Formats: sequence, structure tokens, C-alpha cells
Amino acid sequence: MSTTFYLVRHGIKKSDMGDVALTTEGSQQAQLTARHFANAPYAIHRIVASPLRRAQETAQAIASLTQAAVTKDARLRERANWGDDPEQTFEQFVALWDQCTADPEFMPHVGDSAKQAGMRLASLLDELAAQEPAGSHIVLATHGGLITDFLVQTFSEQELNGWHPNFLAVQKRLVPECSITKLIYRDGQYTLESFASADHLTQNVEG
Repeated sequence: MSTTFYLVRHGIKKSDMGDVALTTEGSQQAQLTARHFANAPYAIHRIVASPLRRAQETAQAIASLTQAAVTKDARLRERANWGDDPEQTFEQFVALWDQCTADPEFMPHVGDSAKQAGMRLASLLDELAAQEPAGSHIVLATHGGLITDFLVQTFSEQELNGWHPNFLAVQKRLVPECSITKLIYRDGQYTLESFASADHLTQNVEG
């Protein structure tokens, strides 16, 4: 039997330093994502979320329509968040982010390397697959960078390029807010079933 994971990036967040909330549009995206899971032909067994507010709000929206319980796990936090270093400008944060993406082994002065971040997520997925009942469907409300950090470490460049040309070079632009990346875990191996799908967000919010 397999375990199915849905890696959901949080909705659009407010443009500010620190642990910020979703915008109105981001909240609407979270509601559409919740509706998608509520209408799915399977039940969501559990929701695990990053402790950052934008991911928590996204997770709670999904929980409100699926009735699945939400738990926090720090392994789902982003590799770094603007504001971890209060003296860091946004431009400096972006430059450091890009340096970490280009060199997954590089250790920033705050936060984790891209390799460490991907390993965090891998450890959580392995743990959930071992603990939860076979056939479970689990939503993880997390961050775009963490999703790609995990994928880059788990799948070959050739396979990732099948989802998007030159995946490694453009990875930070590939996971839109509230997109869903679907992973199947079976016998210790992962299959990437879909990547950064945002089709569910094209529905009318009032529909």
C-alpha cells in the first residue's frame, strides 16, 4: 500500500518582514484549495503545517472543510524567512537565498542550507509514511522553497526537467502560491505524480 502526500504552498502573503499573514487574495486561494480537497474522491487523513502564520492560515482553511486535524511541525518551515536576521534588507535576503539555491551545501548565517531543508522535509515524510495507516492522504502546508529543496534532492535532474525545462536554474519561480505537488510514497520510493498544479485556483471563489 502507498501513502499520498500533497505538498501545498501557502497562499499569497503580505509583503513585509517577519511572520506575516495571508492577504485577502491569499485567503481566497486557501479557501479554493480547501474546496478542492473537500470535493476530492478521497478523505484527507491529516494536515501537517509549518509553524509560520501564512502556512497555519492555509492549513486551517483546509481543515475547516475537510474536518482533518492540523498539527505543527518545524521541519516544514522555509529554509529561511525574511526577518530571521532583523538587520538584513530584503535585497540582502534575496541575494543570500539565491546563493543557497545555487550551492545547496552553502551554510547561511541564519536559517538552513538548501540541503538541510530538503532533508528536514524528507525525514518528516518518511516518519509520516511509517506512522500513518497505509493508504492515507496527508496534506502538508508549507513553503515553495522547501518543496523544491526536497525535489532537487530526491529526483534526478532529468526527471525534474521533464516537469519544467532547466528546473534547477529556475526552481524558485516554479511553485505558485497554493499550488499542490502530489507525491506517492511506496516501498521506500517516491513518485512525483503532479508538480505545482494550480488548476483548482481557476474556479470562481463564489461558485
